[in-house]
Amino acid sequence: MTFAAMQRRVTTASALGLFLIASPCEAQTITPATKNSTMTSTSAPPRAATDDTAIRAFRSRVPNAELVELRRRIMATRWPEKETVADHSQGVPLAMVRELARYWATDYDWRKGEAKLNAVPQFVTTIDGLDIHFIHARSKHANALPLIVTHGWPGSIIEQLKIIDPLTNPTAYGGSASDAFHVVIPSMPGYGFSGKPTSPGWGPERMGRAWAELMQRLGYPRYVAQGGDWGAFVVDQMGLQAPAGLLAIHTNMPATVPADVDKALLAGGPAPSGLSGEEQLAYRQLERTFKQVDYARLMASRPQTLYGIADSPVGLAAWLLDHNDADGQPAAAVASALSRTTSATGELTRDEILDNITLYWLTNTGVSASRLYWEYKGGFFNAKGVSIPVAVTVFPGEQYEAPRSWTERAYPKLIYYNKVDKGGHFAAWEQPHLFAAEVREAFRSLR
Repeated sequence: MTFAAMQRRVTTASALGLFLIASPCEAQTITPATKNSTMTSTSAPPRAATDDTAIRAFRSRVPNAELVELRRRIMATRWPEKETVADHSQGVPLAMVRELARYWATDYDWRKGEAKLNAVPQFVTTIDGLDIHFIHARSKHANALPLIVTHGWPGSIIEQLKIIDPLTNPTAYGGSASDAFHVVIPSMPGYGFSGKPTSPGWGPERMGRAWAELMQRLGYPRYVAQGGDWGAFVVDQMGLQAPAGLLAIHTNMPATVPADVDKALLAGGPAPSGLSGEEQLAYRQLERTFKQVDYARLMASRPQTLYGIADSPVGLAAWLLDHNDADGQPAAAVASALSRTTSATGELTRDEILDNITLYWLTNTGVSASRLYWEYKGGFFNAKGVSIPVAVTVFPGEQYEAPRSWTERAYPKLIYYNKVDKGGHFAAWEQPHLFAAEVREAFRSLR
């Protein structure tokens, strides 16, 4: 089966409606932000059915009964036998998942993760008929640049929590006040606390238009956008749509592959002749990636069949963990995080992995999030024709290391390109300080 098979259409059942686990909060009308102003709020009656522009304050509070039920289900897991190989070629090893499940059921505390979420300003607004949950953290610094950041799968807004303070408060991290951003981080439709689409159509293209509406609704006439994983698809679409006010995009998973190279990859053939050493390396990395995305092929063709990840916490955890590196091992950052309890430098930890998995479980978004793979029918790493200014950071642990030659051709208005020496696919999560520094550099010329 070729990678192109990920794009096949199938018929699916409808998603459930929004499952808000937070206690109901008083509706609020938010005064849109203006330059150099602080966001204020005033109490207002609950949102009218016809009022599609109201912005309501949001706070998560999971009932204790939900957490008790989660632990019960983890403890009641029916385990399969051990894998018959000594490596990870059959999937996430039994011992790894059993140890994570033991910790999840006995020692892990969701309330700490929930407190991190509630420590940042969260809101919900309805765009194009769907509730969109988002973080909106405004900087104290004058002339901060508005920035909308989009997560990916199997992530969530939890991926970006550690970059909020370095971006909004750069003076505390070695930057200057002129580096500051106002940060907006939406939960993609079907993910986290956002609504679950009940009909087809919510792919990256529609998200791009929704994000432009969100930034306009927040009162930002000029802004920039950033994304990795599916977020990279969203910002590429925003670059193609070029909405008024979008100054530039930054991507840490750039779509740069030339048409002839993309054709050879999809056909499973040899690389075109004439590639440089850097381009040949990228081709080999892409070949490896295309062979290791079985999870994506299933979600692209049969997302509704994944009932097991809606019914079993351990099944969900294993599904979200199963991402491989070049040697068929679980993604290096994730594997190392499972044994890391703390990190003074912001590296990924076991609790952060579980915060993300638990958010998926408590919102029952394992299946609804998977449908994004079914929705998208375009190419993946191929150049899309983005013509607005673009900034690119290449992390060594990404699916492929985009060569500068391909990047310059794919993004003719390239304003920044840099290869860093550490970090991977979940760059903001794995290396938040380095990631924030890259975002500052990427957009500095637009200040």
